[in-house]
Amino acid sequence: MVLSLLFKPREALTIFRLMREANRRGVPVDELPPEVVASFLLPKTRPDRFGLVPDTEVTAEPPVEDPALEAVKADIRAGHWENAADLTASTYGQWDRRQRVTWALADLAANDDTWLNAWHSARPADPHWSVVHALALVSLAWDIRGSSLATDTTRSQLDGFHRVLTEARTAARAAAAVLPDDPTPWNTLITLARGLGADHDEFRTLWAELVARDPLHHNGHLQALQYWCAKWHGSNEMALGFALEAAAASARFAGLPLRAAQEAEDTDSSLWMAPEVVEALEGLLHRLADEGADTVAVREDRGYAILALLRMRRFDEAVAQFRVLGVHADAAPWNYFELPVITFLSMRGDAMKGASRAARVGW
Repeated sequence: MVLSLLFKPREALTIFRLMREANRRGVPVDELPPEVVASFLLPKTRPDRFGLVPDTEVTAEPPVEDPALEAVKADIRAGHWENAADLTASTYGQWDRRQRVTWALADLAANDDTWLNAWHSARPADPHWSVVHALALVSLAWDIRGSSLATDTTRSQLDGFHRVLTEARTAARAAAAVLPDDPTPWNTLITLARGLGADHDEFRTLWAELVARDPLHHNGHLQALQYWCAKWHGSNEMALGFALEAAAASARFAGLPLRAAQEAEDTDSSLWMAPEVVEALEGLLHRLADEGADTVAVREDRGYAILALLRMRRFDEAVAQFRVLGVHADAAPWNYFELPVITFLSMRGDAMKGASRAARVGW
């Protein structure tokens, strides 16, 4: 990201200063901390005038929201699986937490499944193992594929991706069979349906199974929105239609239409100004009025509200939302970018530059 600026003549002086700073610190220029890069690349602002935290305090590190999960992750890294098994079992019935826990454990297993294999060897009949195992295969498949566009992904990557996703589908169906009331395996099937190219009828069948078990499954709705996006198996209109239907069903999905608008931005940026998207923003802002930044779901909704406000040039309101968000650049939409802190600070700078004096603290 930093070195790419070398090809922009206007940025030559900035690059020279960055290289000098990197030399002073004894590191390559692309290993400079994001906040240091930000101090050179971003326009100078006065966040204190708007009641905002200093640039240097903004972080992409998420706060600890589930101490038990963090303790289990430490246990796994130390080679112990027992607490992971017990924690997974304890989440049964707390479906949103169960999804977060199993996904975190699955990501660890995708990197090293020694502990997961030890769990299975010791407790071969444990149904909760099957849920983590299936999702770990999905995580592994996406690691194999990478995050590049299909045109920039090798045949070997795509073959491995589809092979492991096929294994994951078998594993998820096995998990659904041993835990018939658990929506988590069905959400795994929803997730991998994108990569396996499930047609619309097949996807709707999977979706019906998920919502029959948890009509308000948070991550399930996020996964389904991705499926209906134009970049996967739907269109801008289908994604927005799904998002609006979900938002009408529950206030917890008030931010989904804004996510749909962001997904459509590359092909139809006018969607931000669609009356139904503007209305969705108003509903989300009303919901956020009594919320802080205590959960990742709320931080993500606030982040998408900020995106919408910036696109609609409602800068004073965007500043107000940044004020509540505080130091947190750990969640979507910021973490979709290579350098989330810089993205956060850049957009925050745009909000400050566009804001009126009335947005300043003390005015």
